[in-house]
Amino acid sequence: MAVSHKGAISFGLVHIPVSLYTATQDHDIHFNQLCKGDMSRVRYKKVCAGCGKEVGPKDIIKGFEYGQDQYVVVTEEDFEKIKTEKDRSIQIMHFTDLSSIRPIYYDKTYHVLPDAGGEKAFELLRVAMKDQQKIGIAKTVMGQKETLMALIPTEDGMLSETMFYADEIKALPKEILHPQVKEAELEMAKTLIQSMDRPFEPHLYHDEYQKRLRQLIEQKIAGQEVVAARQEERNSVIDLMEALQRSIEQQAAAPAKGRRKKGA
Repeated sequence: MAVSHKGAISFGLVHIPVSLYTATQDHDIHFNQLCKGDMSRVRYKKVCAGCGKEVGPKDIIKGFEYGQDQYVVVTEEDFEKIKTEKDRSIQIMHFTDLSSIRPIYYDKTYHVLPDAGGEKAFELLRVAMKDQQKIGIAKTVMGQKETLMALIPTEDGMLSETMFYADEIKALPKEILHPQVKEAELEMAKTLIQSMDRPFEPHLYHDEYQKRLRQLIEQKIAGQEVVAARQEERNSVIDLMEALQRSIEQQAAAPAKGRRKKGA
């Protein structure tokens, strides 16, 4: 697996050389765009606006437009020159509780692995953070951006969650109404939640739509007719209390499989 970023976790006077590796992968089925007329691939070319010729990666440089059609060229060497030692490290600014961060701030997940020579200091930090139930809030420069991140200890390693800055989070598109909730409705909703409460077991969840999509493709390749999926009937329950009651009864009648008790 290729390294996404190299640096050193820095807190106080301690420096731990580490590498970041992407922690997630895409298993989705992807489609090519085709011309409807002759089924040829639709391709996108990078073309020079001046001469009209197609340009390759070696012919492309980065420029910042500071005036109408006026650009200043910035090279990779320039980017590196302005980086300080602090920029090259993953500087922990402070520690905090995981619950204090709203999920909306998280962007992308990385595995954090110690490089040679940093194993003991890495383990010391991981265990100390885990025992204290704390995470580290840090900064580093990745590419051409100073990235905010959360360092989260796990049972056998550490994760890095890159984060959005506060000014990158969009406000709610409209105000949410908060109607008065009746006590009986609230108690019944809590009962329903309790009846559906069980441990999170990642291996139980799969992308079922992707499975049906793959079957559709195989049917189309074999020249078979695609049969529409059977639609589940929805009960036209309008009364909220009735809907909650029926949901609780449905959970009670469901097979015990998968409804394990906490700690099972």
